[in-house]
Amino acid sequence: MTKDKRILLSKLHHTRLIFGIPDDFRDRVGKYPDYFRVVTDQDGNRILELVNWDPNLSVSELERTFMVDEDKARRAFKFPLKHGKELELEEKDTRKLNQLNTLPLVSPYSDGWKLDVWTLEAEKYRVGIVHEFLSLTLEKRASIHHIVEFKDELSLTRQTYQILKKQPSAFYLAGTEMNWTVFLKDGYNGDGVLISKDPQVLFNEKLYKFADMQQMDDDSRQIKR
Repeated sequence: MTKDKRILLSKLHHTRLIFGIPDDFRDRVGKYPDYFRVVTDQDGNRILELVNWDPNLSVSELERTFMVDEDKARRAFKFPLKHGKELELEEKDTRKLNQLNTLPLVSPYSDGWKLDVWTLEAEKYRVGIVHEFLSLTLEKRASIHHIVEFKDELSLTRQTYQILKKQPSAFYLAGTEMNWTVFLKDGYNGDGVLISKDPQVLFNEKLYKFADMQQMDDDSRQIKR
């Protein structure tokens, strides 16, 4: 999704846990020279660069949803535009008129970063970027710090918080504007529980539970003393 198909290795390392990337990924990528290469910039930073891109991978989660349930995908986002005057149209015709404004048609894997930053199409592109970003995380959520880490590569702006606030059907924002976490609503059920849990998430839950039990045992022994 990055505009130049490259990302600093240090940025991937900082956010590796939310994507389930192993600690030794910097060594692993060297085993796939047909897909990746590591280059060094003039400041000595190591950069992961995409050598070959499979177009079959350039289908976003939203586009896959659209193929299965078009209406659900259309309801996910709203980009309303005020009409110059009220038009006395039937519901079917109104739906057709607003079709472009209700569905983000700009793929996060396109060259949307070239769009004029203040256009509706550019806003759709940035919302689509965040949607796909969250879809790729283990727990379908990320903090502002995770997102800002890739601000330049993903062509995001300082208005990201305000943009996502306008899409309550798709995102849930917790916290303040300066320290918030964004959740992908489709990833959670009505009780706020993650619907599809990656094996890494299940392992982490068991690990946390075990750690809590150990802490309880330690506290119990301290009380008995």
